[in-house]
Amino acid sequence: MEPQAARHSNPAMEKFLLTVNCFLLAFGTTGGPLIMRLYFIHGGERVWLSAWLETGGWPIIIIPLMIAYFHRRKKQESNAKLIYITPKKFISFVVIGVLTGVDDFLYAHGVAKLPVSTYSLLIATQLAFTAFFAFILVRQKFTPYSINAVAMLTLGAGVLAMHTSSDRPEGVTKREYYVGFFMTLGASALYGFVLPLIELTYMKAKNATITYTLVLEIQLVMCFFVTAFCTAGMLVNKDFQAISREAKTYELGEVTFYVVLVWTAISWQCFFLGAIGVIFSASSLLSGIIIAVMLPLTEILAVIFYHESFKVEKALALVLSLWGFVSYFYGEIKHNKKKSSAKDQTDIAEFVAP
Repeated sequence: MEPQAARHSNPAMEKFLLTVNCFLLAFGTTGGPLIMRLYFIHGGERVWLSAWLETGGWPIIIIPLMIAYFHRRKKQESNAKLIYITPKKFISFVVIGVLTGVDDFLYAHGVAKLPVSTYSLLIATQLAFTAFFAFILVRQKFTPYSINAVAMLTLGAGVLAMHTSSDRPEGVTKREYYVGFFMTLGASALYGFVLPLIELTYMKAKNATITYTLVLEIQLVMCFFVTAFCTAGMLVNKDFQAISREAKTYELGEVTFYVVLVWTAISWQCFFLGAIGVIFSASSLLSGIIIAVMLPLTEILAVIFYHESFKVEKALALVLSLWGFVSYFYGEIKHNKKKSSAKDQTDIAEFVAP
C-alpha cells in the first residue's frame, strides 16, 4: 500500500530503493540484537547506553543528505533546498522520535535480560501489532495471502513461546527475566504502532512530494530526538562516567569494547533507516513482515555464536516464518500482475476508442 502523497515516478529507482532498504532492514534486524547481546554477555550492564546506541549513529545520515544537496546545487536546480521538512511535520516526527526513544529503552532492557532466541520470539509478535495498527491508522488492505503471512509468523512466535521457561540466562533472577519479558513485549506493541504512524504521516502530506531525501531527513530528525531522550536517561543513570570503567573490565578487552559499541550503533542505524525506507517504498506491513521473517535467522545465528539451544520448536518456527514470507510475496506478485493486466486493458480500450 503506497503512501498517498505525490512521488517522482521512476519504477526502476523505486525498486532499487526498496531492495536497498530491505537489505538494510534485514541486516539491522539480525545484527542489532546479536551485537548488543555481545555487550551484555561479556560484562556490559548499562541499559540506557544500549538504548542510546540504537540511534546514536544518526550523524551517518548527514553524509548522503549533503551529497544529495550538493548534487542538486551542481545541477543548478532552482528549487534546491537544504531542508524539506515543514515546521508542522517537524513536530510530528519529534513526537514519533520520543515514542521511539521509550521503545529503544524497552528493547535494550529485554536484550539485557533475555537470550536472543526468547527476545526474537517476542519481537515476532510485532507483526501482529503492526497489522492491527496499520488497519486502524492507514486502512491497510489485506489479502488472503497477507492474512496467511501474519497468521503463520504469529503462530511461529507462539510455538517458540512453549520453551521460554527454560531459557533464563545465568545470573538473571526470575523477576528480572519476567520484567525483561514483558518490557520486550511492550516494545513490540509500541513499535508496531510507530511504523503505521510514520506511514500515516506520509499520507497526510497531501500536496507534498515524498522523496527519499525527505525520508532521510525524517530519519535524521527522529534519531536526533531519540538520542536526546536516551542521553537524558544516561545522564540521570550516570552512564557516561561508567563507560571507561566498563571498557577496562570488559572480558574481550578494552578495544573490543569500543568496537562492539560502534558496530551496535551502525547495525541499529541500518535497522531504522531500512524500516522507514521500506515504509516509503512499500508499506508499514511489509516492514513488519521483513522484521518477522529475519527473526528465525537471528535465532540460528545466536545458536552458532552464543551456543544457545536449538529445540524442535525453533525449527518449526523457522518453517512457519518462511511459509508466511513466501505467502506474502506470492500474493504481492499476483496483485501486481493483476494490476498490470488491468492497466494494459485500459490502455488498449483508450487506444481503440473513436
